[in-house]
Amino acid sequence: MNRFAYTRAGSVAEAVQALAGDPAARIIAGGTNLVDLMKYNVERPDRLIDITRLPLAAIEEHEGGLRIGALVPNSTVAYDARVTARYPLLASAILAGASPQLRNAASTGGNLLQRTRCYYFYDEGTPCNKRVPGSGCPAIAGVNRIHAILGTSDHCIATHPSDMCVALAALDATVRVEGPNGPRAIPFAEFHRLPGDEPQRDTTLAHGEIVLSVDLPDRDFSRHYTYLKLRDRLSYAFALVSVAAALEMDGETIRTARLALGGVAHKPWRNAQAERSLEGRTAGPETFRAAADLILAEAKPYAHNGFKIELARRAIVRGLAQAAAGTPQSQTDKRIR
Repeated sequence: MNRFAYTRAGSVAEAVQALAGDPAARIIAGGTNLVDLMKYNVERPDRLIDITRLPLAAIEEHEGGLRIGALVPNSTVAYDARVTARYPLLASAILAGASPQLRNAASTGGNLLQRTRCYYFYDEGTPCNKRVPGSGCPAIAGVNRIHAILGTSDHCIATHPSDMCVALAALDATVRVEGPNGPRAIPFAEFHRLPGDEPQRDTTLAHGEIVLSVDLPDRDFSRHYTYLKLRDRLSYAFALVSVAAALEMDGETIRTARLALGGVAHKPWRNAQAERSLEGRTAGPETFRAAADLILAEAKPYAHNGFKIELARRAIVRGLAQAAAGTPQSQTDKRIR
């Protein structure tokens, strides 16, 4: 770990000014990802800007939905009565991830900004375009069992690690940020990036911008939803494939569908065509398989992760069946039913 300076910001404006004025500075809140990356010498900031004293730790009513401050701990979100009643998909996704200790420390904003768990990215002794642009991507021809099958590029096939973000993508959340040019709102689908030819950039945040909150819209997905996470072990493991499904139903007919996948791409993956294909259709295996086929039509397997395509197909069908029936996956009893 390199030596670094430390600043505690007294206001959002002060944090923005400090971040914008130093390209090698980083924001720190819970530190559950950044500190690990610093220990591995993957991140080498010369300055940490502590924002934990800023007034960004509340969950508030906002335009019929909820506004979740960037500093609200993951565990607080998961157990908030308003979240569990109106956005249980989000609570379920958070409880599927990490451990209770990490959820107590991890912040909402930090969860959005956490970096890939690709083992080449974490290994300073190997090339990685995400860590050192232009150095290469050894995962493409190497061990790539956990890597992406959708939205990949010749420069990077890493996956996004968050569970919470998959649910936020399905819920059509909005990210509020503040930067040197003032505030702006970013639709969640536009917040994270595919790797393209700049895999070092995970998000569309401009230099100097910080996350203030995540806004949840006024939609009722409280009955027909599920967060299904498939992984190598039942706890404390990142998803090989995850599915966040949220439906509005008229009897057996799907009126509205929202579907996001994790573990398969550089960002939470949504397919608008597949969602539209579900709407107005009778819930059932044939309808669900057709949607899965649309989502996976452009999936590209590598040497060790081809199994993810069939795993994702089955997860989509099972997740949609759970959501349509109103029988969401339990995050306590993790056996898939």
